[in-house]
Amino acid sequence: MGYPLAGVRVVDVSSTFMGPYCTMLLAQWGADVVKVEPPGGDVVRKIGDVRGTAMGPVFLNVNRGKRSVLLDLKQDGGRAVLERLVAGADIVVHNLRPDAAERLGLSADAVLRANPRAVHCAFRGFAAGGPYADRPAYDDVIQAASGMAAVQGGADGAEYVRTAAADKIVGLMGAAAVLAALRGRDTTGEGQVIEVPMLETMAGFMLLEQQGGWVFDPPAGPPGYARTASPHRRPCRTKDGHLAVMIYTDAQWSAFFTCIGRPELADEPRYCTIRERTEHIDELYELLNAEMAARTTAEWLAELERQDIAAAPVNTVPGLFTDPHLTATGFFESVDHPTEGPLRLPRQPVRFGPGPLPEAGAERTLYAPGLGEHSLEVTREAGFEEAEIERLVTSGALGLPDGDGPTTTRPVRRTPRDEQGTSRSTPATRTGRRWQTSTTP
Repeated sequence: MGYPLAGVRVVDVSSTFMGPYCTMLLAQWGADVVKVEPPGGDVVRKIGDVRGTAMGPVFLNVNRGKRSVLLDLKQDGGRAVLERLVAGADIVVHNLRPDAAERLGLSADAVLRANPRAVHCAFRGFAAGGPYADRPAYDDVIQAASGMAAVQGGADGAEYVRTAAADKIVGLMGAAAVLAALRGRDTTGEGQVIEVPMLETMAGFMLLEQQGGWVFDPPAGPPGYARTASPHRRPCRTKDGHLAVMIYTDAQWSAFFTCIGRPELADEPRYCTIRERTEHIDELYELLNAEMAARTTAEWLAELERQDIAAAPVNTVPGLFTDPHLTATGFFESVDHPTEGPLRLPRQPVRFGPGPLPEAGAERTLYAPGLGEHSLEVTREAGFEEAEIERLVTSGALGLPDGDGPTTTRPVRRTPRDEQGTSRSTPATRTGRRWQTSTTP
């Protein structure tokens, strides 16, 4: 089988984490993603850039499988190239505030005028129509505004989750939304306009289990979820380490009580139903922590596996690279990056069937692009003549990688698969993917 989004064309005018994470997923599922970057490139290129190559580790991860075009959208020429790309796209993604999107020709109206079949996806900090609509927003701000930081901090005050949770969750929501919109376009033949607001997305994400008694109007009890709010909810200390244990169902608690030699607790009124256990979760977690300290991590893992109770040792980031399960499932893939050398990157985790996906080759680029690496390739595919490209480069509207000129025949960057005779760099290998006005039925 082929990649499920093969033939879908995406123009990505987003930066930092949220939009690029969305479009990385689309690229991993087979879409041809053109990343439009400003002079200087996406700011994420410089995060952790210890080599000084503008290819930092976050950028290498979140922009895999994309092609980079360097455009100065403050110039008429840059906007003309973007408009041509939009006219041939299935999906247009950006995280610009409304006034900036309007100036650059990326408002919903402008995109649908250029391409009535396009799916226009705008990531926002806050939904339109409210008093926060024009405010800037980043992950930390949204973790606070959505209630996540307060829940994370508990009684000790607000704390941020130590990963860019809001950016990545909202990026996932965006990926789901554009796929739903593509399905709608298949039915109606018309483009779609999508707004993916960070605050509203994260507030809904939080309230799923945290709304508590406030689901009812008027409230029938306090907000929150007692199990996740418990100060005793943490990885348990064993004799020689830490172990995460999650005991949830009636059968699991009964099995645990038996294995610690206290089967009578299964009939204790405070613990015999999930409602009662949730109300007395602090007592149960205190018991769990006390019992875990009596054996080693390996002893507990063996016992809990026999009882079909979910448990796992606490992994570190380096530990993920030697985890036996991730190793067995081939979670990490080796990529020979043309400029950065050997990389280890997480593989796309979702599996599509039946049958394996084809090997990466001419239609699949596994690595993150250099700034402007594909400027020539994409503008030629979009139908620009060499003289036009020359003028765009001379004016600075179109940027090329260092050392490339508008009429340069660029060397093909080869990978092990390329050595077998398949090039992924020349436009000729991208049949059916020219960036001209979309005629997809």
